[in-house]
Amino acid sequence: MGTLGKLRAALPAGLRAVRPPERLFGGASAAQLRPRPPAPEAAATAALYVHWPYCEKRCSYCNFNKYIPRNLDEQKMRNCLVREAQTLIQLSQVKRITSVFFGGGTPSLANPLTIASVLDTVSQCAHLAEGTEVTLEANPTSADASCLAEFQKAGVNRLSIGVQSLNNTELKLLGRNHTSWDALRTLEEAKKLFAGRTSIDLIFGLPGQTNASWIQGLEEMLTVCDDHISLYQLTLERGTSLFKQVHQGSLPMPDPDVVSEMYECSRHVLQNSGFHQYEVSNFARNGALSTHNLSYWQGSQYIGIGPGAHGRFVPWGDGKVHREARIQTLEPDVWMKEVLAVGHGTRKRTELSKLDILEEVLMLGLRMDIGITHKHWLQFAPDFSLWDAFGESEEVKELEECGLLLLDDKGLRCSWRGLAVLDSLLLTLLNQFQKVWVEREKTFKPEVPT
Repeated sequence: MGTLGKLRAALPAGLRAVRPPERLFGGASAAQLRPRPPAPEAAATAALYVHWPYCEKRCSYCNFNKYIPRNLDEQKMRNCLVREAQTLIQLSQVKRITSVFFGGGTPSLANPLTIASVLDTVSQCAHLAEGTEVTLEANPTSADASCLAEFQKAGVNRLSIGVQSLNNTELKLLGRNHTSWDALRTLEEAKKLFAGRTSIDLIFGLPGQTNASWIQGLEEMLTVCDDHISLYQLTLERGTSLFKQVHQGSLPMPDPDVVSEMYECSRHVLQNSGFHQYEVSNFARNGALSTHNLSYWQGSQYIGIGPGAHGRFVPWGDGKVHREARIQTLEPDVWMKEVLAVGHGTRKRTELSKLDILEEVLMLGLRMDIGITHKHWLQFAPDFSLWDAFGESEEVKELEECGLLLLDDKGLRCSWRGLAVLDSLLLTLLNQFQKVWVEREKTFKPEVPT
């Protein structure tokens, strides 16, 4: 996987498939009987991501792990989500869950009882403080007023609505099954129940879209939205119908310069409307930042449950002391069989090296407007500061002179202009970091006696 692919997926290259960890329930294995090191206080918290893999239909641009359900046994799915939550929280030895995010798929298609059951289980396995951010992704066609009220009773206190556009032609192009009227109705109902905690997703860079039409739609959205907006540039994913149509020449994509202009104009429009850009794609006002997503960008631990979910945590309960990248089995029916058999459906996992972790902290941290503070970096590398990594780099000094990057007493961060070209900056920064790391490893590598 290339550097930019690694950035977008937030995954290191070379994930290897291994057998699932030894089961935690039932008969004790030899590994379970060995004394295990206790998890340090710093590793006692994690965010939790819950993947609901089902959708009513597949959108033309989407390659996420999702399925159109046929004879769905939701009780079985619910039981498996509960079981896997129990297993992985126990495996991580996490004491407190800092946020919960139900993503998909379309989790607003789930029965609110499923949401409540997962949250009840989490609160039994770890501390889930009252008021902890619990987000649910919702699609306008599966989120009427009564449904949203039931989700709120189940424990959801923040909503993320996949509006994508208020233009019905664009919605049809994207394969969405809602209209602009559906989106506006859902948004109004959501704001009544989740005032100040309703986010919307919008997509720009669509085939045939112009900067003028995009900004017109954004300004219309600003008259009805709440306090959080996420903007995503359309990415053509291989295997999707939109990818096929564009590459066959039946749909024209906007010029890359026009797409860049869309993004830059959006930033100014949102800023003028009181929104603060706190991350490359995310804007908030009145302090309505996403706690859960901040966990990712700050390099914190997170546990992923459900088909295809990703996680990053130290499996202390398995006697391990290093963070692992973990991916759950993709196909829901197979995942459920594995959960019922061994308590979880972890399909791939890899132990992350110190370099892997620091590269992720660098790539994800620089997505935030505050960047990476020295204090935050030293939590991951107490003996290797940002000054050690970048202080002597001519390439970094050149980026600073160009007004794209800042390395000072606060830490390392992008400027306003730099944030818009983060991908290109990361190529330079990662190359520099890897070069210094290799030299450092040579210096500190002990000699082997002959």
